[in-house]
Amino acid sequence: MNELRLVASFDQEERCIEALKHLLELKIRPRVFSPIPCERIIDLLYEKRSRVRGWVLGGGIFGALSGFALTLGTSYEWSLRVGGKPIASIPAYLIIVFELMILCGGLAGVSGFFMNTRMPVIDPFPGYDGHFSGDHFGVVVVCEESATERLETLFKEAGADQVEREAIVAPPQHAIA
Repeated sequence: MNELRLVASFDQEERCIEALKHLLELKIRPRVFSPIPCERIIDLLYEKRSRVRGWVLGGGIFGALSGFALTLGTSYEWSLRVGGKPIASIPAYLIIVFELMILCGGLAGVSGFFMNTRMPVIDPFPGYDGHFSGDHFGVVVVCEESATERLETLFKEAGADQVEREAIVAPPQHAIA
């Protein structure tokens, strides 16, 4: 079976949301282009909670444990005994632990942001049209050739201005000679 890309264009937000609801009922995950930030579309398509905070927590815990391991390991490896005090002085090490916790938590947060948003986007957005940035909403669905008629009628019943079919072209395979 060949896969096709259907690109539907809507001039009103309500019509686009209606089509998205029907697609989500069919368990189809579309790509949506919007000329304005639309909270209702975001609520329909995306998770409510961000997973980035889990990355920050993991990075912070890793940084704190690394800070303790670094300071305690250094003290015991090159011990400097001063006046009968213990080799490991936890209150003095908390500064280094805090700094590493913040550093690793921040780096993990940035990494988690890029991973969860799939940035940077190397490939262009397939199905994008310039008027999706101006005055129209766009919905792009990849489907089997047998399902295109049903999805086209779904889009037209929802009020799509136009529905276009695009063939998905596979990238060329390079053979090593």
